[in-house]
Amino acid sequence: MADHDEREVFRRHGAEGALLLGGGAAILLQLADPRVARGVARHSGFQERPLDRLLGTLDYVYAIGFGDDELARDAARRVNARHAPVRGGATDDGPSYSAFDADAQRWVASTLLAMALAVHERVWGRLDTASADAVVRGYARLGTSLQAAGSGWPDTRAEFDEWWAERVRRLEVGEEARTVARALMSGTSALPPGSRVLLPPVRLLTAALLPSGIRDAYGFRYTPRAARVADEWFRAISLFYPRLPRGVRHAPMRASLRRARRRSRYAGHEPRGRR
Repeated sequence: MADHDEREVFRRHGAEGALLLGGGAAILLQLADPRVARGVARHSGFQERPLDRLLGTLDYVYAIGFGDDELARDAARRVNARHAPVRGGATDDGPSYSAFDADAQRWVASTLLAMALAVHERVWGRLDTASADAVVRGYARLGTSLQAAGSGWPDTRAEFDEWWAERVRRLEVGEEARTVARALMSGTSALPPGSRVLLPPVRLLTAALLPSGIRDAYGFRYTPRAARVADEWFRAISLFYPRLPRGVRHAPMRASLRRARRRSRYAGHEPRGRR
């Protein structure tokens, strides 16, 4: 498949707003790496400003995947600036961590890919091999636009699935991860008014997408009945979502790119200390 064709396959996949259904599971998988959990617990505003942090992540992902070179560079520069102070040494109760850790960045990117594939296949069915391989290669840019090397990223869906299974077996859900997860999934963090009504289905779909061992480690009560209800949710989404107008389905991506372009346009006029 030519590079241009692969890019189009990736963009057709990545533009779909339904993929955001996997966001909660991706975050919990990221936190299941103790390095990521420690950095988030000690430096991130997830618990105080969860929406701001989630929008920031989305803006980076969409800018890298859909923006021009200038927008992608600006997005990477902003992420690097936020990451600069996120570092700490090992202690008795946890490992050293750095937001510039290339392996940790690959892990974060891989969680976004794994959950996007899982949601895509719940809504549309399994991707064909060529398309899945193109999507896997497309997600590599999320890490390589920062510090991760492209050589550490799987080249095909089969390679990714093997790599993913091995990494998931090594995860350890610690207390720092559980503390952040409880705040996000229970509604005790500062969520926008009215959004808490969405938490029960979000928790259910998040639990359904997580590997069983990680789900248990976070303390989800995922009974056979809960699994049936989750399947019904995904079945309903697969029936109505693809019938929505493209403008509605792609609205989160378009809104994110507008925010990123506004920031990039005015960056040159910001006082140096605020960049």
